[in-house]
Amino acid sequence: MQLNEFVKERRKQANLTQPELALKAGVGLRFLRDLDQGKQTLRLDKVNQVLRLFGHQVGPIPIPRHMLV
Repeated sequence: MQLNEFVKERRKQANLTQPELALKAGVGLRFLRDLDQGKQTLRLDKVNQVLRLFGHQVGPIPIPRHMLV
């Protein structure tokens, strides 16, 4: 699951709008919209502020060998 899909799913499960989640996480609405849309370049500290509300944080995950360049 992609990061933006995870955040959207959790936001909907929590019955929160984008503005409500942005306020609770202490990030701007534009940042949250960028996150929801899957923008490739985002500040990790802000991503973690959002994820923290759902009991998660960004971390390294292994890449399957067949996907390595």
